[in-house]
Amino acid sequence: MKVFPGITPELANWIKQQPLFFNASAPLSGQGHVNLSPRGLDGLRVIDPNQVVILDMTGSGNETAAHLLENGRITIMFCAFTGAPMILRLYGEGEIILPGDDDWAELRGLFAPDLPGVRQIFRVLVTRVQQSCGEGVPLMDYVGQRDRLLNWARDKGEDGIRQYQKEKNSRSIDGLASPFAD
Repeated sequence: MKVFPGITPELANWIKQQPLFFNASAPLSGQGHVNLSPRGLDGLRVIDPNQVVILDMTGSGNETAAHLLENGRITIMFCAFTGAPMILRLYGEGEIILPGDDDWAELRGLFAPDLPGVRQIFRVLVTRVQQSCGEGVPLMDYVGQRDRLLNWARDKGEDGIRQYQKEKNSRSIDGLASPFAD
């Protein structure tokens, strides 16, 4: 295991090449559920050695946002499924940036402009960068990103997405409020 003071240029380049990453968060309650979300769609940008942003798409739940509102803790993990084995974890404190917030336009501009269903952006201040071997991670062939989520969001339209967020994304499975709570 290696620990870095921040994301090095080499690690930032490696991160950019990964088609998949995971983020994990949890409520403070020991009775609450730990959430682990797979992420794709070119949804992460390294801003500087100690800051990344994640473009969050509308989905069936909003656990990460509820956990960030409650306690800010988040871990992001990348695994090398091709090439040399490696696991990279970014530990940090996250915040939610919503449309209309001061930093929204600048951060949203880092991603493809035509993605439907964008819900929010998570800004993560990285406090620990940890690399481990990844020898147990299987080798896999990347075929491509799925388009079903994007097609679903296009079909719903902006009004339909807002209504869905209000109905389905306002509370975590443990009852914590998200930014879409009444």
